[in-house]
Amino acid sequence: MWVIKLGGSLLGSPELPQWLEMIAQHSDGKFIIVPGGGVFADAVRSAQTKTGISDAVAHQMAVMAMDQYGILLTGLNPALVTASSELEIAERGWQHRALVWLPSRMVCADETIPTNWDVTSDSLAAWLASRLGAEHLVLVKSDRPEASEVSLERLVKDGLVDTHLGDYVVGQSFKTWVVHKQDSHVLQQGDSLQQLQQGAVAVRCAWN
Repeated sequence: MWVIKLGGSLLGSPELPQWLEMIAQHSDGKFIIVPGGGVFADAVRSAQTKTGISDAVAHQMAVMAMDQYGILLTGLNPALVTASSELEIAERGWQHRALVWLPSRMVCADETIPTNWDVTSDSLAAWLASRLGAEHLVLVKSDRPEASEVSLERLVKDGLVDTHLGDYVVGQSFKTWVVHKQDSHVLQQGDSLQQLQQGAVAVRCAWN
């Protein structure tokens, strides 16, 4: 299983349909998309500012915003199907479908996940990768480091990932990669891992 996080910043970009089509064509039940919150999460932030609701309530709403973005993605590419539980993920995988994860059901049931804005879809994607025993976590970004390999500490300092990502990737068996939004080709053909190694930035999942 490959967990691929597509952030809300890709909404409206020409690259988003390219990623969705690539995943739909090449998934064979092995690729699962984790949606960002995008404009839906922004609406939650605005509502919290106006009403003063707690971070815990806003967190629940923000995770549901990821559900909305995920449903939107399936509207952009009808070949994609949603899954909201580990059983549904397994069933869709057996059907060789390309998946979009709707996280609210699983995330809101886990009381160990911090309920604040410091946990973003990056950390939730890593949380899912751990739950599924995935081989690779791919974070698709509008920006990426220049080096071919970067430390987790540097990604956090540069604001490319949230501060809790390390809680979910350090010590895990899956590999973590940062891919620029224009580089959907890295998973399009041939050996996916070989293509990924040529076009993505590997993350050293340690603080150094």
